[in-house]
Amino acid sequence: MDDIDRNILRELQNDGRLTNQELAQRVGLSASPCMRRVRQLEQDGVIRGYRAVIDPDAIGRGFEVLVSVEVRRDRETVEAFEEALQDVPDVIEAYRLFGSPGCLIRIAVADLTAYERLWIERLTALPGVTEVNSQIIMKRVKESRGLPVGG
Repeated sequence: MDDIDRNILRELQNDGRLTNQELAQRVGLSASPCMRRVRQLEQDGVIRGYRAVIDPDAIGRGFEVLVSVEVRRDRETVEAFEEALQDVPDVIEAYRLFGSPGCLIRIAVADLTAYERLWIERLTALPGVTEVNSQIIMKRVKESRGLPVGG
């Protein structure tokens, strides 16, 4: 990966809707070589996809919670927990951690009532869950703008 590839990545993280022509212009290439590089980055798995950034309030999911979950620590239970978590649409991110807590989950729902219902009906019922602790997000201070693409 060279500086041009890193510039392509920076530009696409800032605006994934750039046309190939606009992208080529910004990184100092003609259109064909730029497209080849983008396709190669996609094929290599460096670029894993493209998404729209959605305002959570606009779709009724402005109440966000960070949830730490303890799960029994045997392979079968952890695998069953992680598989079941895939079927909970309110979970928008989940991470298995070293140490305690064993898992950190980010949830987006409509309000406190919706979160309480999710907590009672789904989270505490997931395989192997022994503890659930919730931290309600007061304010998003910094939103993800992508990964730093260093040189």
